[in-house]
Amino acid sequence: MTATMNPAAPHNLPIFITAPGGTDVLMVVTAVFLVLAVLAVGLLFLRLHTLPERIAHRGHKLQFEIVAVLGLLALFTHMHIFWVAGLLLALIDIPDFGGTFNRIAGSLEKIAGIPPGEGAGVALDETSAGLPVEEPTNRPAEVPPTVTPSRIPKERIHA
Repeated sequence: MTATMNPAAPHNLPIFITAPGGTDVLMVVTAVFLVLAVLAVGLLFLRLHTLPERIAHRGHKLQFEIVAVLGLLALFTHMHIFWVAGLLLALIDIPDFGGTFNRIAGSLEKIAGIPPGEGAGVALDETSAGLPVEEPTNRPAEVPPTVTPSRIPKERIHA
């Protein structure tokens, strides 16, 4: 049996019309394009979604972990406010108070005569006002003097 062309069909058929039993090239090209487009859009979404985390990581920010958690919350809850908060937090430079406080602590250790870095190991008593606690001895405790009205200045009584 010979395949004859229908007399109503045009003689010049477009390229995307295939013969019976042939491969539909247009459908294959469209399917490959669709798969690549979906992958590209997904990759773009994930790159945009991790933007705050990459900014915080690149800038060696102290709040990097907080930005990463906000990004995960935004991804799993679909609440964009977490992403916006993470982006703002990644763009803001939080001052490093640790370095300043370490310098203050080092100066106080030098004033107190404690070797540098040894001040954290000294136990403090709440009544000693920051002075190192001495080892207890076996002597009787001192009894504080009692305060009587005669020992209080008159200015403090009438105030």
